[in-house]
Amino acid sequence: MSKNPELLTLEEASLFASKLLGREVTQSNIGYLVQYGRVRKSGVNGGTAVHARELENYYRNQIRPQEKRWKEKLGDDLNWHLSFTEYREAERTKHVHRLHPYKGKFIPQLVEYFLDSRTDSFKKEACFREGDIVLDPFCGSGTALAQANELGMHAVGVDVSAFNALISNVKIGKYDVNRIESVFLRLTESLREFRKDREYLQFDAELTDRLKAFNQKFFPSPDYRRAVNQGKIPERLYAAEKLKGFLPVFDALVRRYGVEVAPRGGRSFLDQWYAPSVRREMDFLFKEMKEIRHAEVKKLAAVVLSRAIRSCRATTHADLGTLKEPVARPYYCKKHGKVCKPILSVFGWWRRYCEDTCQRLREFDALRTETRQRCLVGDSRTIDIPAALKRKDRALADLVASRKIKGIFSSPPYVGLIDYHEQHAYSYDLFGFSRRDGLEIGPLSRGQGLEARLSYAREIARVLVNCRRFLVEDFDIFLVANDKYGLYPRIADDSDMRIVRQYRRPVLNRVEKDRMVAYSESIFHLKANVCAVA
Repeated sequence: MSKNPELLTLEEASLFASKLLGREVTQSNIGYLVQYGRVRKSGVNGGTAVHARELENYYRNQIRPQEKRWKEKLGDDLNWHLSFTEYREAERTKHVHRLHPYKGKFIPQLVEYFLDSRTDSFKKEACFREGDIVLDPFCGSGTALAQANELGMHAVGVDVSAFNALISNVKIGKYDVNRIESVFLRLTESLREFRKDREYLQFDAELTDRLKAFNQKFFPSPDYRRAVNQGKIPERLYAAEKLKGFLPVFDALVRRYGVEVAPRGGRSFLDQWYAPSVRREMDFLFKEMKEIRHAEVKKLAAVVLSRAIRSCRATTHADLGTLKEPVARPYYCKKHGKVCKPILSVFGWWRRYCEDTCQRLREFDALRTETRQRCLVGDSRTIDIPAALKRKDRALADLVASRKIKGIFSSPPYVGLIDYHEQHAYSYDLFGFSRRDGLEIGPLSRGQGLEARLSYAREIARVLVNCRRFLVEDFDIFLVANDKYGLYPRIADDSDMRIVRQYRRPVLNRVEKDRMVAYSESIFHLKANVCAVA
């Protein structure tokens, strides 16, 4: 307890901020503000404390006016209720929803809001009930499938990407977690033995120690960040000057240990974006995984390895989502406010993600229902869902045949925004999946020109027309999109459907984006044309 009423411990600051904002603010949230220099750090009995007035000013100036600013830019019809600001980051990525990163996925709370049976002043009617079957024809990483399970609904997903289907089906799989832990432990110990006495580990350890001392001297946390935020230090010039002084130290260590740090280059993604030491470790793990006899356990281990090697690409932390050029030397990291180093080993990430995966599987087990979900690899414009299901999940196929699918909840790809196969190129290379880039709708490679937009609208309509064959007559379709080109009214017309309601929500937690830039997306509720039903 602080004796100074102006100073709050992290616990006191958490309670203070929660009362001020009317939602939970954790000690971790306050610690983030301190770490990134948003509020000043003070000491109380050896612990961290913050100034109450400064914390209040931060929230009043940065958080409270945000809704007003965004509505001024995006319109008064922006439904702030659907921002889900009351949820912490850990809740937005709860249980299996974070088994593997995926660009462009929606948060589970958005799925839950439209699928569950509750209504409120915004959502006037419930369209889905327990036991219904839901379809996601752009399944991605399986968020809708996992959330349907939690809500007691069956679900079918379709995706052209074999790797996306792998992630989705692994998420909804049921496992003996104790058995999984035993397999992970064996693989980890095998990797530890494989790395034993390797020269690059000694190099990495000394580099880490040298860099730690260097950062403590020139980029002390949180004082350095705070000085940058206050304009006292010109970040770009200061960081470039200090980094220039450390690079000779790094080069001398490379010469002394004789290690290879830079990727060797080549035609494959793995050759271009991984240090040789990382390549050796990932190849070793992959070889060891082939010996796992249980197919579902092997698939889960593959997803963990994919998650680990994604974090080990030879790039900066800021460019992890959108690669620019390989990095083989220390660099100033704007994200962390210090000098960071290239990654030379997969071991730490592998071990961390093994533990995290087991924890998340247990959390999902406590919530999961006895319902069925499956993601199919296929093209939603042409796939025969019942026939494809018969080959993969006969019980779910029988449910679809007897009940039909109640509706769709999905987020179609956006026009010219993401190449979905390319974002997981490392896993396609390592696991040997066949790529089907040519079947993507609206990929980044085709741009956002008029022809690309018209083609996108036609192909999304083809998906809806094909999937409609498997829906009940009085279906409900919810599509999440940032429709900046106004294509969805046309898509609805071309699908012989009508938009009965449009919800617009602010998107506040955009991964690797400027979160202060006003951005929204719409949820379009489509139903059959009245004349078509008649």
